[in-house]
Amino acid sequence: MPLSEKDVQAVLSKLVDPNTGKDFVATRSARNIKLSGGDVTLDIELGYPGKSQFEPIRRQVIQALRQAGAANAAVNVASRVVSHAVQRGVKLVPGIKNIIAVASGKGGVGKSTTAVNLALALAAEGASVGMLDADIYGPSQPMMLGIAGRPESRDGKSLEPMEGHGIQAISIGFLIDVDTPMVWRGPMVTQALEQLLKDTRWRELDFLVVDLPPGTGDIQLTLAQKVPVTGAVIVTTPQDIALIDARKGLKMFEKVGIPILGVVENMSLHVCPKCGHESHIFGSGGAEKMCRDYGTELLGQLPLDEAIRSQADSGKPTVVSDPDGKAAEIYRRIARRCAVRIAESQRDMTSKFPNIVVQNT
Repeated sequence: MPLSEKDVQAVLSKLVDPNTGKDFVATRSARNIKLSGGDVTLDIELGYPGKSQFEPIRRQVIQALRQAGAANAAVNVASRVVSHAVQRGVKLVPGIKNIIAVASGKGGVGKSTTAVNLALALAAEGASVGMLDADIYGPSQPMMLGIAGRPESRDGKSLEPMEGHGIQAISIGFLIDVDTPMVWRGPMVTQALEQLLKDTRWRELDFLVVDLPPGTGDIQLTLAQKVPVTGAVIVTTPQDIALIDARKGLKMFEKVGIPILGVVENMSLHVCPKCGHESHIFGSGGAEKMCRDYGTELLGQLPLDEAIRSQADSGKPTVVSDPDGKAAEIYRRIARRCAVRIAESQRDMTSKFPNIVVQNT
């Protein structure tokens, strides 16, 4: 007896997406179910970029439908990223659907390396991605992305984003000489951030990753008040002194109404390249405890690995220089979890509202 649509829905309700932890009916991913005799065709639409997941999910669904009695099953898996809600009173930036802020309370914890690999991992999973280097005093993304030169301005007012490894990027580092220090006071720095964001002609980004400077100062406050941030990622190491500052960064985002997507723990452990011995140089369990205390998610843990550092310094970060390596897989998993957390948040509906025009009658 051929399957009914109710039967297909029942099958899909028992299949769990490994990235969301929820079934395809609960997430409303199953679309366009069509039945013809014993044949079943349907679409699975993921709300997050997951190109590496398309084939495993397709096989998973086809196998389950055949076991349930479908003679043939054709399943198409794709992603669609939409805009999600941001802080109240802050408008979305044209051409950008979602903004992810990558922050740390303390410098030297690998925040910029995490930010660039997160951006590249989202792009590897099929998203259109941009990188905004908001560290005005110490811009590092031009070097990490291997981009040289100056951005063009076609109209004399706006900047065209630079490109590296398939992502769009803008940084104060593209506009000054590498040895020039930015001896600026706070107001100039915050104005520069706003101009870099809003005067760049971003081309239809699913995600803009913002690499923030460490701390909780002017840049972070401007970001909270004027930049539409979908969510923040906190980067720390297991060391107690780093966790103290990471907690401050997390609390700051909570205070200004920006959701925390999760925590990334860098330098989690060191594996000796000669003997394979694992040692927790900076301690262990700190980020896990912080996540429990604040009800957020530990997105991933990266090892203290010389290759991650040298790859970023060379302008070819881990996700592009060693895409099949263990560290790159961790970054891709972090990227998918960030995107899933965003996909599960409230959608931005402002574009759906009509413009109200008051006229003389």
